[in-house]
Amino acid sequence: MFIPPKDIGWVEVICGPMFSGKTEELIRRIRRASFAKQRVQVFKPKIDDRYDANAIVSHNQERVEGIPVSDLKEMRQKLDPHVEVVGIDEIQFFDQGVVDFCDELANKGCRVIVAGLDLDYLGEPFGPLPRLICQAEYVSKLLAICVRCGNPAHHSYRLSTDPQQVLVGSTDQYEAICRRCFKVGQD
Repeated sequence: MFIPPKDIGWVEVICGPMFSGKTEELIRRIRRASFAKQRVQVFKPKIDDRYDANAIVSHNQERVEGIPVSDLKEMRQKLDPHVEVVGIDEIQFFDQGVVDFCDELANKGCRVIVAGLDLDYLGEPFGPLPRLICQAEYVSKLLAICVRCGNPAHHSYRLSTDPQQVLVGSTDQYEAICRRCFKVGQD
């Protein structure tokens, strides 16, 4: 059950594997805040230009305008001092300082909604998400459907052999798979 706090800020984390609907859920929450006439600002990492350089776009083409930033410093510079709701997509691409940034905003009374991968392609905790999950008031862990067997999927399996942790892609680079299929793929 979601009971919004009164007269204070808070942090909401939407996490899970690729293709689980994280960005779609972020967009839904942002739209509801906009409908409520709250001052909203949405950020995205510049590195994620898969569907649009300036909008946050889900795999099913739901979209909301966003502000692309290279790093946390640029996000701070572009932050509206009167904002009430801040959304950040693909938060795993930001450094650990984003956790303190989210706390600062919440402590000033902002509602902060972030979305991102909690695990990287190796199944390891990804970037600032573990700390954010621990510090957030609300956490929504979404699951995808395993493309191999149909079970609930919580892994983003990389199809290429590129070893770098950050590799922006979609169905060309990744597929959602379950625990069993991920283990089989690792053996």
